[in-house]
Amino acid sequence: MDAGGRVSWIKYGPLVSLLVVLLAIWIRTPQNADLDERLDTVLSSLLRAERKVGMNNVQRPRVAVGFGGCVDLLVDGVSLLNKIGLTPADEPYHHNYLENEVQLAQSFAYFFGPGAAAERFMINDTLFSELVDASRDLPGNRWAIGGNAPVMAGRMATEGCDVLLAGSFSPDFTDVLSQHITVAGNVVEEQDIHLILEYPSGAKWGHYTAHRANRYIVHSDDHNPYLTSMEDFAQKLLHFKPDLLVVGGLQMMDNFPFQSGEREALLSRLAEILSTSSSQTGIHFEMASFVEERIMEDLLHYVIPHSDSLGMNEQELPNLLSLLKGSNITVLSDPNPRVATVLDQMREVYRILNQRHRDASSESNTDGVKTKPLTRLHVHTLAFQAMIVTHGSQWKHTMSATAKASLTANRHVCGSNDIDPSKARLIMDESFSVSRREGSQRIPLQEKRPVSCWDEEDYEICVAPVLVCTEVYQTAGGGDNISAAGLVLQI
Repeated sequence: MDAGGRVSWIKYGPLVSLLVVLLAIWIRTPQNADLDERLDTVLSSLLRAERKVGMNNVQRPRVAVGFGGCVDLLVDGVSLLNKIGLTPADEPYHHNYLENEVQLAQSFAYFFGPGAAAERFMINDTLFSELVDASRDLPGNRWAIGGNAPVMAGRMATEGCDVLLAGSFSPDFTDVLSQHITVAGNVVEEQDIHLILEYPSGAKWGHYTAHRANRYIVHSDDHNPYLTSMEDFAQKLLHFKPDLLVVGGLQMMDNFPFQSGEREALLSRLAEILSTSSSQTGIHFEMASFVEERIMEDLLHYVIPHSDSLGMNEQELPNLLSLLKGSNITVLSDPNPRVATVLDQMREVYRILNQRHRDASSESNTDGVKTKPLTRLHVHTLAFQAMIVTHGSQWKHTMSATAKASLTANRHVCGSNDIDPSKARLIMDESFSVSRREGSQRIPLQEKRPVSCWDEEDYEICVAPVLVCTEVYQTAGGGDNISAAGLVLQI
């Protein structure tokens, strides 16, 4: 380039650069504006759907929730593993329980890459204590009330319910519970700690990259598996007379070293409590990360037949369905399933469980134990909420409940009751098929009516998109908050 050319570029170069920037802004702004407007419309429409149903201010719904509780210590998972010098496993591997650091590295890697939630019992008390000690001074760590039952109880109290909570807690624990929560259970001196290894989408650990935000939970809990609050809970239920009874926290029994027959005896007693509850009381069972086949079989025998309603995530749904169809447990499933896939799985679970109920009811040699048909099934995924509710059942306001569940997902994960569309995105498809069967109807996502509901056979299906939080505060407890919020509007 000659001197004249260099002078021309020096003279006009900045102007050209400015024009390029302005052109880029001009091209992108309409798209960004359209996207922002779309998110605003979806949000306002979901809020309107949620507000269609108000709580009864005259008489607060009464909800009983069991079992157990703990203190959660939340840390950045990758930072903790790096701090203790745990290097990424060469090959990810699934373990039912954890004995050493190698198994922890393999198991964490197994779920970290796809971004799937997991919870594992660590039988090595010494290693668990070392992990907790290393977490205590890790930057950004937080302590929080944990356990399925206390988290669901807290959400329901916040949403306007009076709650009876089954669990054995320390005085410090009960002091921070809502005034609308009454505890059934013994006082313990020291609360169990569960370690929550959180990670954001895109987090890296060696050659592994997390495809979505989630958490890996480790505990060495030798108290909650025994459901020690169950008898006090059963006594207080007689006078509390709940509108809804929620069962959760049973994953504490998964792979726990019980003596022979201990777990079966505990679940048999729980089945007795559930079967003798009032016919006016709805019973909801909140699933969790179960990996032991035997306990899943026990749940199918002792708990699920007495439940009107089931709640679960995208990992737990195919796990349950696989067992119902006589196959092995599905440890890891697609963490971002399509709507059609989830709906087909939900229909199949609904059909199989209700056929089992009909078969059991028609047997001439029945032992008189009361079982219930499944009338409500709620599946919460990262991208959407889906519910199946039987026509004419006790569950009300399905559309509004699905919207509330969707909004609660964002509120909990972002850590704010006020939803900021600039910190959210829609990842559900622009339209979805109602089934994977060929020729199935496709339903477009309508911003002004984002909750899609339709009738099939003897039930209604509702699907709502989630405004996925992009600045994650906490994923642990998400499913419990979502399920609890959805239930509140339906009792």
